[in-house]
Amino acid sequence: MANRLGDVELDARGMRALAHPVRLAILRTLREHGPSTATRLAPLVGASPSVTSWHLRHLAEHGLVEDAPHDGGGRSRWWRAAGRGFRFQTDPADPEAANRLRDALQADEGDLVGRWTAEVRPHLDADWLSVATRRNTGLLATAEELRALDDAIEQLLLPLARRDPADAPPDARRTRLLLHLLPSAEPGADR
Repeated sequence: MANRLGDVELDARGMRALAHPVRLAILRTLREHGPSTATRLAPLVGASPSVTSWHLRHLAEHGLVEDAPHDGGGRSRWWRAAGRGFRFQTDPADPEAANRLRDALQADEGDLVGRWTAEVRPHLDADWLSVATRRNTGLLATAEELRALDDAIEQLLLPLARRDPADAPPDARRTRLLLHLLPSAEPGADR
């Protein structure tokens, strides 16, 4: 499937590189709060500035972060998250890399929905509450049908994911879409 959303595509080495709690924290912090330096990131990610700098350089080797333009003076190196997100697929020759990254992401994200429910939902007005949805739908599909479904969803997301913030309507809000396609272990098990 083509990468129309501008995500960084990770190979097995990149998956292993990202499957580290400090690196995930760095990437999450840069995505949520914008460009920063190793010194500024360090207390937020639980590492010293020198260790944070080392992890930033490692993330850069895999295209996940890049140098950020910086207007101020000084010698500090500024970093930003690269791409709009990242994606990976299990390599049949090395499935453990994807499994390690999935496990690390699960540990890093924790209970995102629970935190949103406790911290954000109480502050939403009725209009925004009405568009906050959750689905848990069972499907009977082949692997190829799930690939086609994933592609169709990406086509729908494309205009919103690539929108320039300067062109967004004034009432637009950053929104997180969580999508999990979780096939059963055996064919026909859910019939």
